[in-house]
Amino acid sequence: MRVLVCIPCLLTGGTEVQTLSLVEALVSLGHTVATVCYFESTPEMAARYRAAGSEVYCLSAPGSGRPVGVAKTLRHLWGGLKRTVREFKPDAAHVQYMAPGAIPILILRALGVRRVLATTHTAADIYSPRGLQVIRFLTNRVLSGFQCITHRAEESYFGPEKSPRHFTIYNSLPSHIGIADRPRRGNPVTVGVVSRLEHIKGMDMVVPAFRQLLAAHPEARLIVAGDGSMRARMEREAEGLANVEFLGRVQGEDLTAVYDRIDVLLMPSRSEGFGLTAIEGMARGCVPVVADTGGLPEVVTDGSTGLIHKPENVDDLARQIIHVFDDGEKFRALSAAALERAALFTPAQYRLRIKEWLDKLGVTS
Repeated sequence: MRVLVCIPCLLTGGTEVQTLSLVEALVSLGHTVATVCYFESTPEMAARYRAAGSEVYCLSAPGSGRPVGVAKTLRHLWGGLKRTVREFKPDAAHVQYMAPGAIPILILRALGVRRVLATTHTAADIYSPRGLQVIRFLTNRVLSGFQCITHRAEESYFGPEKSPRHFTIYNSLPSHIGIADRPRRGNPVTVGVVSRLEHIKGMDMVVPAFRQLLAAHPEARLIVAGDGSMRARMEREAEGLANVEFLGRVQGEDLTAVYDRIDVLLMPSRSEGFGLTAIEGMARGCVPVVADTGGLPEVVTDGSTGLIHKPENVDDLARQIIHVFDDGEKFRALSAAALERAALFTPAQYRLRIKEWLDKLGVTS
């Protein structure tokens, strides 16, 4: 089957990384894959998609930005998708992120693509009631299937209703992150974040929580991997602390070495569709301490494979970190359980779920 994977951007975010896992899964299942990017892209990410076996069509030149206004956006998408469909001749399309709105889905159907699937990478709380009505209509009348990345997200869209047309498939551990041979055996020393340094990721809570940890454990260290609008503020908050290291943006294969330096991985996010960073860290034996938001409680089982803190609560975040530092035996048990949990998110497991879903929908014939 010839599958066209459709995505707004090819930058460096979690959606692009997860969509790359989808491309790898489809190629490994024997499908011919192309990826079309509507807007912003980087040559590096496009190259990673090509290396995975996908053709890549970029509808916008690098650095050109997005069309301004509905009319220009419609013309851009219609013309670009029409050229792509005419050249690639897909049997099915898989639309990522439901953005911009339902426009790509409707255009693909108008261009004669009969089988269109969609994946949402967020819960329904970002949509208005009208937007939810549109998604439910599309799922029931237009789409061949609608994939969510957590059960919590699926229920936020459809309630308790069960249907073969909507389905949850957890994200995959990226192929460049392998599962460690053994859990951590010592006591925790280093906490860290691997994240965009933005308010929505809870980065304003990291250094204040770390200062509370230092009061109880002066030997503790903090590693910050990532970049963003809050980096300067975090660096100011950490002034005078010799045991804080800012690494900047780290990507791809270099991430493994970063996770291997972190004992306790922090994800104090205000919003998180799935929490790919959590399973990446767990695969390397890190103990995750995450906020009770989005898909994180489905990825991390509180007290078993990690710890969950109250959202937007610095004191509770610090309390959970200190608890892990105070109890070395608990830390080592959590690390071992995190490794076992991460094994459920391997590319092989993800590929199996994708095949089961496509077979169930009857779109592989």
